[in-house]
Amino acid sequence: MKDDPQRPECRHWIGAERRHCRSGENIRAYLTGPRCPIHTPSALLGKPEPQPGPGLPTGAWTTPSPISDSRVHDAQAIASGKRRSHPGQYRAAQAAVDHRSELNL
Repeated sequence: MKDDPQRPECRHWIGAERRHCRSGENIRAYLTGPRCPIHTPSALLGKPEPQPGPGLPTGAWTTPSPISDSRVHDAQAIASGKRRSHPGQYRAAQAAVDHRSELNL
C-alpha cells in the first residue's frame, strides 16, 4: 500500500535516522506538508493541538479603513444638499451636523 499515490503519508524528515516518517495513519494537511499526529507543528514544539472553534473575532482581522472616515464628509455633503439622498437620510445628516443647538440660537 505504500506505493498507492492516493494514500497520503507523513513527510516529516527524521534526521537522526536519515529517512522520512511515512506514517499513513491520521494524516492531516499542514503548510509544511502532510503530517501524522506525532509530527504536527504543535507536537514538534511540545504544545497541545489547537482545539476547533470559532477562531479569532472579526475585529482581529479588520483594520480601520479610510472609507469609514469618509462617512463624516458624506453626512456634511448630504446635510448641505450637495449630495442626493432619501429624505430620512437628509434629516438624519442635518441633525448630525446641526451646530446651532450647541450655540443656543
